[in-house]
Amino acid sequence: MRSFTVEEITQIVGGMLTKVESPEITHIAPPVLSDEHTLALALGEEEIANLATSKAKAALVPLGVQIDGFTTIEVERPRLAMMKLLNLFYVAPVVNKDIHPTAVVDSSAKLGQNVCIGPNVVVSPNAVIGDNTKVLANSYIGSNAKIGNNCFFHPGVNIGDRVQVGNDVILHHGVSLGADGFSFVTENPSNLEQARKDGEVKENDVEQVIFKIPSIGSVVIGNNVEIGANTTIDRGTIENTTIGDNTKIDDLVMIGHNCRVGKGCLIVSQVGIAGSCVIGDRVVIAGQAGLADHISIGSDTLIAAKAGVTKSFPEKSIVVGAPAVPRKEFIKQLKVMKDAQEIFAKFRKFEPMLKSFEEAHSEVEVNS
Repeated sequence: MRSFTVEEITQIVGGMLTKVESPEITHIAPPVLSDEHTLALALGEEEIANLATSKAKAALVPLGVQIDGFTTIEVERPRLAMMKLLNLFYVAPVVNKDIHPTAVVDSSAKLGQNVCIGPNVVVSPNAVIGDNTKVLANSYIGSNAKIGNNCFFHPGVNIGDRVQVGNDVILHHGVSLGADGFSFVTENPSNLEQARKDGEVKENDVEQVIFKIPSIGSVVIGNNVEIGANTTIDRGTIENTTIGDNTKIDDLVMIGHNCRVGKGCLIVSQVGIAGSCVIGDRVVIAGQAGLADHISIGSDTLIAAKAGVTKSFPEKSIVVGAPAVPRKEFIKQLKVMKDAQEIFAKFRKFEPMLKSFEEAHSEVEVNS
């Protein structure tokens, strides 16, 4: 078990030390789970309050927070400091050396230096795997795929034919790159096509054969990309589906065929992006948002959770709601609904008077 002094940790995170005691730090944890050898992570108000009953003797806290009786390390960006500490205590997955006896590596595949291939991995003909890349158990590398240097593929990753993956890429369990796109056509216009054109579904009892449109493009992943568990990115119909450098994608994300995602994007869990979308650089798409096909999202845009995006938005937009609108418009809509509730409440208050007026008016008409 590795251990560190509070002075060593302070230097690693670039913090400011106020020392009361000098405990040996062997792990990190929230205050309620800490003991005397733990550096308690008190990054928010609740965690800071929990230090009062914690067994820890040292804590990482935001800048300006000092706790009586505690050794504290103050940092300007607590989450950044936490990242550095987690890397310090992180234990990497166990990886076998070289090529496992149960792996199937085609003789035409080219493997770089220090490549590790785990149990039951299949490396197809003419695949290329760069230096220091590690492919864990039960993964599949398709024909003519090109994998860069220093990549790490967790168990069960599936890489389709001709997929290109850059350097320093992390793929988590069950990632699928390069499955066929969801692309079909009927011989005659379908109800869907008519509805898009006319705005209504017309009667149509004719059964039609649905033809699959083959996907002859592939997927290209940039450098320093991380893709979460069970995320799928489909190959392009003719051109490649592309993911830019430094983009981070969460678990359970679906990115359709022909999409082009820019650099430095953050795409959160359960996002669905339909085919042929163009996403700019540094776009953030929050959980469970859905994007319709053939739309463009400008760089530096923020798309809120559960947004239903049915049209394109320019750069630096903040997009909210379903159907999604700019944030300012969404707030106006909420205000209108609130005002409508107040107007309705007033109407209910004066409704008896209105009925009395209507009854009196009716009697006047009858008598006249």
